Amino acid sequence: MLIFEKGKEGRGLSLLPECDVEVVLPEEKDRREEKLHLPQLSENELSRHYTELAKKCHGVNDGFYPLGSCTMKYNPKINEDMAALDGFTQIHPLQPEHTVQGCLEVLKKAECYLSEITGMDHVTFQPAAGAHGEFTGLLLIKAYHESRGDKKRTKIIVPDSAHGTNPASAVMAGYSVVSIPSGADGCVDLEKLREAVGEDTAGL
Repeated sequence: MLIFEKGKEGRGLSLLPECDVEVVLPEEKDRREEKLHLPQLSENELSRHYTELAKKCHGVNDGFYPLGSCTMKYNPKINEDMAALDGFTQIHPLQPEHTVQGCLEVLKKAECYLSEITGMDHVTFQPAAGAHGEFTGLLLIKAYHESRGDKKRTKIIVPDSAHGTNPASAVMAGYSVVSIPSGADGCVDLEKLREAVGEDTAGL
């Protein structure tokens, strides 16, 4: 049932205080005399309505979600608490370096841990999220090939099962996209991959 079907006239949740600031609004835009036709419910009805809607949603707290790499997986709640600390959320890129040493130390240690775990010389925390990370990776691929004087590699191979941001990121990085099919098992068709790879391939 829609929330508009549940409300009854006069069953308001709360009254807003009178505005103590002069409202400068052109007369033709003033709609205060018109009824807004908003649903009127008691507080517990409102709470129950949205709680019932929430129960119909599938989320990381009540089941596995196979797509995505960050927001769609379960993150321990202590991680959320740590990420919400003022030392992370209240800093600004332009504030003095001596005021953010704690945050920089945490980032540096995390960088070293990830480098050791992955066997890579360096990692970066510059990308903010998945698609941003893809784009950063593609720019690194491009910079690598160009540093070797290899400018003929203009194509990125993308499986047809890839996330939609994959081909979009490739195009934004200046590449053309070659799509290859996946097998019945959802994995890349290796024969099609062999056919697609050539001297103009920049990456997969």
